[in-house]
Amino acid sequence: MAVNEFKLPDVGEGLTEAEIVAWRVKEGDVVAVNDIVVEIETAKSIVELPSPYAGHVLALLVAEGDTVEVGTPIIRVGEPGAAPAAAPEAAPEVPAPAAEVIDTNVPPAGNATLVGYGPKQRALKRRARKATPDEVPAVVVPGPVDEPARPLRALAKPLVRRLARDLGVDLTALVPTGPKGTVSKEDVLAAAGSAAPTAPAPVAVDPAGRETREPIKGVRKNMAAAMVASASTAPHVTEWVTIDATATVDLVARLRERREFADTKVSPLLVVARACLLAMRRTPLVNSTWDEAAQEVVVKHYVNLGIAAATPRGLVVPNVKDAHELTLVELARALEELTATAREGRTQPADMAGGSFTITNVGVFGVDGGTPIINPGESAILCLGAIKPQPWVVGDQVVPRQVMTLSLSFDHRHIDGATGSQFLADVADLVSDPATALLF
Repeated sequence: MAVNEFKLPDVGEGLTEAEIVAWRVKEGDVVAVNDIVVEIETAKSIVELPSPYAGHVLALLVAEGDTVEVGTPIIRVGEPGAAPAAAPEAAPEVPAPAAEVIDTNVPPAGNATLVGYGPKQRALKRRARKATPDEVPAVVVPGPVDEPARPLRALAKPLVRRLARDLGVDLTALVPTGPKGTVSKEDVLAAAGSAAPTAPAPVAVDPAGRETREPIKGVRKNMAAAMVASASTAPHVTEWVTIDATATVDLVARLRERREFADTKVSPLLVVARACLLAMRRTPLVNSTWDEAAQEVVVKHYVNLGIAAATPRGLVVPNVKDAHELTLVELARALEELTATAREGRTQPADMAGGSFTITNVGVFGVDGGTPIINPGESAILCLGAIKPQPWVVGDQVVPRQVMTLSLSFDHRHIDGATGSQFLADVADLVSDPATALLF
């Protein structure tokens, strides 16, 4: 049996690096194909990687806590004393073709296909496409004989240019790290002091013990970049409404007694989530995306409902796919599973992709409300405050009621005040009186 090296795969989200969190095996262990061998942390979540090879663990090539790039060998598997697998002979050099060649990543013959690997197939070719204005090489003007030529305009996508403008970053002063010499979003954030150093650093405590420094990486680094990008590109507007949620509290208590919810957690979040799904029928623009590159607003006819979840490694926003098609019982189960997985740090990248609207619940911390930042790629986010007994005017009397505050942040580029206010008012009406759901 040959000795095989398992290389860190791309787990499906186009990520370039990951941190080795914990090895599940040690040298000398015997593993089978698809046995979990390591936990990694990407910019999205914790992911368990199965082995594509069977045999003895001969060496762990990367230490826990190290961050490595995709394609780096991380573990060696085979029979003790066996020779390493022969590397394929290099193909003779030929002139580069006009079309771009895409290599596939194929697992060993006879082994199951794993995350980050595709089925064996021939090389694919893409037709050459026209360069966009932002991919046109910079014009170079020759300077004096003793000076190098100087580019007049840095290469960058429109969104990156706007982010740089908002953060006051000079694109021409940056060293581009993006494809084809373009300035990337990360280049801009790093220059603005919002991104962490690329090289991981250990937690450091100053000699006096008064400060602790932790490297910004993984989920927390991704969260920081996403929040800065959203706040810098989408003009946020936040509206508030304080309501009597006593009817929702009573409804939750009744639902908990029903046999359909016997094994399912029921909370006010479930009622608010259903209220949002119903309110979108009147104001579908809330469930949309601003496409800067195409200069279009994409209104979605499905709802991938995101729930912001705080974890020890940072904020993640997994979403319930096609939440609009679920019954109340199905929605309750989906929300319970989603939040439990997030708290355990096991949310997969696919579960956080494609969100269309997000709910964040700060009420669980006893906070009355907030001004949430829109999740990138979406147009609105609803914040739930704590439900507390407070004095409330009912008719001509002041009585104790269960009161809460809802706040909605939305992208004011295409959602005007009337649309945002209508949506928030509809949600508030449904939470104040769940029976009004019959009107939708």
